[in-house]
Amino acid sequence: MYTRKVFKAKDMAKWTRYETFLFLSIGVITVGIYFFLNIEWLKIPWTPLALIGTAVAFVIGFQNNAAYGRIWEARKIWGGIVNTSRTFGMFVQDMLTNEHTSIQLSEEELKHEIKTLTYRHIAWMTALRHAMRMPKPWETFFQEKTNQEWSNIVRPPEVDSNVGDDMEPYLSEEDMQYVMSKNNKQTAVLYLQSHHLRRLKEAGVIWEFAFLELENVLEELFTLQGKSERIKNFPYPRHFATLNHYFMWVFVLLLPMAIVPQFAEIGTNIKEFNPTVGNLFIWLSVPFYAIVAWVFHTLERIGRTGENPFEGSANDVPISTIARGIEIDLRQNLGETAEEIPPQFEAMYDTQM
Repeated sequence: MYTRKVFKAKDMAKWTRYETFLFLSIGVITVGIYFFLNIEWLKIPWTPLALIGTAVAFVIGFQNNAAYGRIWEARKIWGGIVNTSRTFGMFVQDMLTNEHTSIQLSEEELKHEIKTLTYRHIAWMTALRHAMRMPKPWETFFQEKTNQEWSNIVRPPEVDSNVGDDMEPYLSEEDMQYVMSKNNKQTAVLYLQSHHLRRLKEAGVIWEFAFLELENVLEELFTLQGKSERIKNFPYPRHFATLNHYFMWVFVLLLPMAIVPQFAEIGTNIKEFNPTVGNLFIWLSVPFYAIVAWVFHTLERIGRTGENPFEGSANDVPISTIARGIEIDLRQNLGETAEEIPPQFEAMYDTQM
């Protein structure tokens, strides 16, 4: 079971604290203009502002649904990688035999072939997760200051390593040279797998029907890889994301010119029976404005955060943890000891990478 960070109220408050201070400042400045300069004509009717707010809420809802859809699709893809990887490990162990060979292989030679195929599969997952972590120009998560702070505390393991070093323990020197010469390294690894299976089939180590079954598994891995790459390489349409961001800020900046006069009018009515409260009532518009602006801005920011599910944020798909979990399963079923198998990536602050 792979989970992401559970956001608590204090986490959300900390995550949005800079925007909260900004909204409080905007509210205080607007009220100060009304209160001290007595500029009562600076106001906007609620009707046009309500229309803008309705449009912004609609577009934010559309963006959040689309972002969640991308996250959920990515999670299903990597769930498929988990299942297919386990199937591949099982097939390799049971389909490589001496049943149809003209020259019998020793038990050690069979184990070596099984280990080579299994390790190469781990190298494929390693290459794929590194490819998914490569930054793209349209990925905006780390442009936010609080997100940068988070990345300094919890960061994906791919940030502090390179794909060559991480794949080296699983590939032969010849395979490493071949894979590192290709742009799409994960595709190169699957090509090597197919070539290796063909050679084993020609030697009789794999029966023809078993060879077709293993090739079908490689085909499924190609399909899952392509789906994952599609999400990574095709962003949420930027005209939706950019205009939505601007529309939200237009609404948020116009909002105090409707809320503050409304509170001022209520304060005027209160002055008739309580002059002190009525005179200061306008200042209550500051927290109310900050709450409304915070809700709209936070919903829009959540949508932007979820657009790209492989960036490495706290609520993205934990592909590093998933890949390492598959590796542990495969290597345990090869009979390796706990000392030989690398540990799972550590979860920090309830977050898996």
